[in-house]
Amino acid sequence: MEKILMNWSGGKDSAMALYLLQQNKNVEVLSLLTSVNKEMQRISMHGVHIDLLKKQADCIGLPLQLLQVPESTQMEVYEKAMEEQLSHFSKLGVRTSAFGDILLEDLREYREKQLAKIGWKAKFPLWQKDTQKLVHDFIEMGFKTRVCCINKEFLGTEFLGRDIDEDFINDLPKNVDPCGENGEFHTFVYDGPIFREPLNISNGEKIEKSYSHDGKSYGFEFIDLK
Repeated sequence: MEKILMNWSGGKDSAMALYLLQQNKNVEVLSLLTSVNKEMQRISMHGVHIDLLKKQADCIGLPLQLLQVPESTQMEVYEKAMEEQLSHFSKLGVRTSAFGDILLEDLREYREKQLAKIGWKAKFPLWQKDTQKLVHDFIEMGFKTRVCCINKEFLGTEFLGRDIDEDFINDLPKNVDPCGENGEFHTFVYDGPIFREPLNISNGEKIEKSYSHDGKSYGFEFIDLK
């Protein structure tokens, strides 16, 4: 049986990927691994506090490992921390890391290259699936997920804090991928077929943040899920 480490964002894509892996009797997902902002103690890019993340993992019934990453870290520092984290799982016989990526070729190549350095391989259960069909399948399977972050270049604040359902999909602008595959939005899953019991969540305050990269500023808005 192939032992797998699931890279876990807490959102819909990693949840669907985990669900597909768990349908395969030839694999065993040993643990979830989540990168979190060391200073803020929140999931990187999603903004969900680790207390809620831990409750989510408990409801799913899998161990959770945290990769603590400083907010303004260099890629080399992140990669070294990840390598050290994976060495722990290597001792448990794990050589495969799974991801919820769907379409981004450069991201897949990066992950495969980094894992190959330590003799691991990557698995992408959702790779090149039609995102329109995928999001509808997600809903029909009984998953429930809430939008916890939006990229303000693509979406207005009215989308933040909403659950993904048919109305949400229909309201999306035509230039936004229905799975948010280009970083238009991020989600937090609180119920579905991978859950032993649903997680109760509520919307808190909305928070705006901006980031700079290569001379360009990017605006994001988060909702503090409780």
